[in-house]
Amino acid sequence: MTKFHVLTLFPEMIEQGLSCGVIGRAVRHHIISLNPVNIRDYTLEKHGKVDDYPYGGGAGMLIQAQPVYDAHKAITGGRRVRTVYVTPQGRPFDQKLARELAAEEELILLCGHYEGIDERVLEEIVTDDVSIGDYILTGGELAAMVIIDAVARLCPGVLGNDSSASEESFHNDLLEYPQYTRPEVWQDKSVPEVLLSGNHAEVTKWRLAQSIERTGKRRPDLYEKYLQKQQLAERLAGDKRNNIHLTESLLRGRGEIMCALGEDAAIYDRSSGVCMLRASSPEAGARLLESCPEGVGRYLAEGEHVVTLLQERGFDRICEYSQYLYTQREPLPVRHKEIRRLGEESLAYICSRYPAVSQKYGRERLLAGAVYGAFRERQLVGFAGIHGIGSVGMLFVEEAFRGRGIGASLESFCINRLLESGCVPFVHVPSGHKAAEHLQDKLGLYPAGNHVHWLGKEGR
Repeated sequence: MTKFHVLTLFPEMIEQGLSCGVIGRAVRHHIISLNPVNIRDYTLEKHGKVDDYPYGGGAGMLIQAQPVYDAHKAITGGRRVRTVYVTPQGRPFDQKLARELAAEEELILLCGHYEGIDERVLEEIVTDDVSIGDYILTGGELAAMVIIDAVARLCPGVLGNDSSASEESFHNDLLEYPQYTRPEVWQDKSVPEVLLSGNHAEVTKWRLAQSIERTGKRRPDLYEKYLQKQQLAERLAGDKRNNIHLTESLLRGRGEIMCALGEDAAIYDRSSGVCMLRASSPEAGARLLESCPEGVGRYLAEGEHVVTLLQERGFDRICEYSQYLYTQREPLPVRHKEIRRLGEESLAYICSRYPAVSQKYGRERLLAGAVYGAFRERQLVGFAGIHGIGSVGMLFVEEAFRGRGIGASLESFCINRLLESGCVPFVHVPSGHKAAEHLQDKLGLYPAGNHVHWLGKEGR
């Protein structure tokens, strides 16, 4: 559960403003938590006073350091928690920052009032100064609610449909295509014929073309980023089997180009928090590593020299994988019919059967609706899922039910879900796992020539 704490003089404003709609429902269903904290509760002044005149003179009053610091300490207990101060002087808030903040398990937002807050406490507790625009409000509460709304809807389970957040404005650096509803004709303006055709492939093609055209006209800065990703994806597609994880991250709007050196690249996959590296030489690997964001906990690397560089930086090799991809467009047969999406109630079962999945990651995937279970007479006998980077994995079948095609059905089911989303399905199989490799051959997946390596640090 993502936790939002708000340090404010008006907690009721936060509570009432976020009690309706999607965010209110997410709070009531305990998908996110909202904790407005009244700064006045922590003042040492007996009349609840939290402000005073600024040194050096000037108009207005300033919020004192002590109550803000003590309120913050009451939340954190001395822990390091990312703390956002909403101020016109901060970094402009955008969708990229919203995704970055959505990766946090806990977030504190500090709302200013009057002429601001004593600078000394800001230096002590604030990690990010963030602005929602070049204008001044009477207080920070409205800005905090804007940030919470934009961030919370990216948290798994909030929208109820994991694809909703990925099909709107700013997805893949494109603005959203125009949309229409009934009536078909309004004030002599008709709905475009393609949307009435029932041809889903043509509708998808039209929407992409509209998004590209609209972005080029209205946001040339975003359009340039879109072109850069398309061009890099096209270069990487020359070795599609080995680069499928890179090209899918770019084409699905998850990946940010950190550095590109011909066909060598460092791509940060936002949705999974993974940095993907492909380097053909130690020199290229070193340059790519320098471009990666600070604090990345997991890497997916191709090339032994890149693995060595990461190990020198304290990362441990988790596993070596063979990469398989499904290049056909026809869905695979699913012979086991009792397969359905699993909910959070299955978390303990999944983590006990598949120890490589942590409680945090398992819950994230379940809330994203990306884990599916196979049942026999209402008994859960196996599961598989789709990872944040877009690969199929987490495949497990109870020993008593193996050899009945349940594993094949689970993997086929996940592959078909990816096909429906327009993705190219790919699978990472632990190198040397003969049974898993045989399953990929049986289902018609093609192996890549090179291996990829997962690396991470303990506790990340």
